[in-house]
Amino acid sequence: MRYWLMKSEPDEAGIDHLASAPHRTLPWTGVRNYQARNFMRDAMQPGDGVLFYHSSCPEPGIAGLAEVSSTAYPDPTQFDPESPYYDPKSSREEPRWLLVDVVFNKKVPLIALATLRAHPELAEMRVLAKGNRLSITPVTDAEWRFITGHLV
Repeated sequence: MRYWLMKSEPDEAGIDHLASAPHRTLPWTGVRNYQARNFMRDAMQPGDGVLFYHSSCPEPGIAGLAEVSSTAYPDPTQFDPESPYYDPKSSREEPRWLLVDVVFNKKVPLIALATLRAHPELAEMRVLAKGNRLSITPVTDAEWRFITGHLV
């Protein structure tokens, strides 16, 4: 089992959207970074833990816990000319972009970025690294245990 921090904008697909979605599951659409895509393609497996992180909002932070519930498959938004995630260079025969499904586990009181930074146990977390813009980052076993055992 692995652990991940997955960022989403709360007005587009926040923890409340996930909690109220059919089967409490959402496809993680719109990833357009090769490293994040590769995490989904090469490393994510059903059952992996997810720190559901709200980004690009007044107070970013961990808003809930979720779980990867599928293996990677083609993101349909890459084929839709009406989608902001449309990629004219991608084809159904050779899709460039993938997604995984994520299922809701629990909403938590927001764990703000400042709170994460305040704990030396989390000093190496990728989300805290200067310049980190990845929407999906690995979380170590120790980071997961600290967050779920002390902050959630």
